[in-house]
Amino acid sequence: MIQPIALEIIVVCLGILLLMVEAFSSKTSKTPLAYAAILGLSVVFVLTFFVQPSAAGLQESGFYVLDPLALFFKRFALVATIVTLVLALDYLPIVQRLVPGERPGAGSGEFFILPVFTCAGLMWMASAADFIVIFCALELVTISLYVQVAYLRRSIASLEAGTKFLILGALSTGFFVYGITWIFGTVGQTGLEAIRQALPGVPEAAQPAMIFGVALVLVAIGFKIAAAPFQFWVPDVYQGAPTPVTAYLAVASKAAGFVILIRVLEPFFTVIAFQEKLFLALVLLAGLTLLFGNLAAIPQTNFKRLMGYSSVAHAGYLLVGLAAIGDAFAGRAVVFYLCGYLLMTFLAFLILVPVSKASGGDDIANFNGLARRSPALALAMLIAAASLAGVPFTVGFFGKFFIFEAAMKQELFGLVLLGVVTVACGFYYYFKVIRAMYWQPASEDAAPVQVSVLSRLAIAICAVLILVLGFYPQLLIQILP
Repeated sequence: MIQPIALEIIVVCLGILLLMVEAFSSKTSKTPLAYAAILGLSVVFVLTFFVQPSAAGLQESGFYVLDPLALFFKRFALVATIVTLVLALDYLPIVQRLVPGERPGAGSGEFFILPVFTCAGLMWMASAADFIVIFCALELVTISLYVQVAYLRRSIASLEAGTKFLILGALSTGFFVYGITWIFGTVGQTGLEAIRQALPGVPEAAQPAMIFGVALVLVAIGFKIAAAPFQFWVPDVYQGAPTPVTAYLAVASKAAGFVILIRVLEPFFTVIAFQEKLFLALVLLAGLTLLFGNLAAIPQTNFKRLMGYSSVAHAGYLLVGLAAIGDAFAGRAVVFYLCGYLLMTFLAFLILVPVSKASGGDDIANFNGLARRSPALALAMLIAAASLAGVPFTVGFFGKFFIFEAAMKQELFGLVLLGVVTVACGFYYYFKVIRAMYWQPASEDAAPVQVSVLSRLAIAICAVLILVLGFYPQLLIQILP
């Protein structure tokens, strides 16, 4: 068996090795680095099956936990990073068109290597059992993402996205650290297990200070998961960032934020005095996020902005699951939804990159006539859009169904009703993409869509899994933590 911490160490060493190779390489093309990163992360993914999670999970240091949830999300982060690197390989030719003054190959090595360090941070976040470790892992992830978002340094849109992400990310970090200080000042602990044990003994006079600290932490994580009203960075950052980074933000970063949220809130749900207030906060946050995300997505004409607001809406459905955390299946329903969200979101972006390369833009209009230009790609996008909307016999349908089922058991009837209404909104704005592909004529100068072998394989796997899990969700439920 392999020591648990060895997984993160191997990923960090892989990133450092690739940086050294890139620094001393004289070749203009850096694509071998991407293939090396994909291979290395695939090996680490296999190694995760040789690590044994413990029922208690907590290691002797008290900083690191390896329970089934942590191990599952380590694999989640590895898969998300591998698919992001596949996207990056296809996206690199677009860079020359977006920034014509850029020297060929300039900065492409870092574009392939930085996701490796982000992956290490995501893996640490999954196992963090102390606020200090959570903060350090969070900063490793966000700092590397700052650079990736602003990667197109000669593009005004990318620089604007990077600046907004940096400022608001720093602001959320401030909220997070300030919240930790209030919690530490109340119980004198930063370890989550130690806080759990100390909470029942918190005097009534000190409870408002503890609640204030938790509220600040909740605000900070709200920024990370793009929950309303902390979502205002999403549309501009999603549109301005390179497409592979947008996909990475939408999937891996959001999933890590929800893992932290589950870890941080779990101790407080064991004490009635805190549980009632946190429950109310989660219900309000979920309702507001559902409304804003779905309504704001309706008028969008740019595909990446549409996916940005859609990401806010999906955060709302996930928050409904967290609000229903009293139900035994609610936690697994949230994890199931995140896995489905990974498949359908990455599938959409895997199709967007070659379409954008062929048609020269990210607008929904660039999908016009795709069914005639490339029927297979159009079918794959149809599957992705249908699953994102929650059409039956797709993984997206069962993701929403399990969330609503858990909420119904907890008598959150208002949230379920709101969720059903907003699902109808989703059908409208996702249908705009389907209409463009099947009913709108392609422009006269529309180029044929070429897709690399690696991307074809990733598209086929995602599409098949969306349909298989839509007919047989137990296949995934059986392996959930």
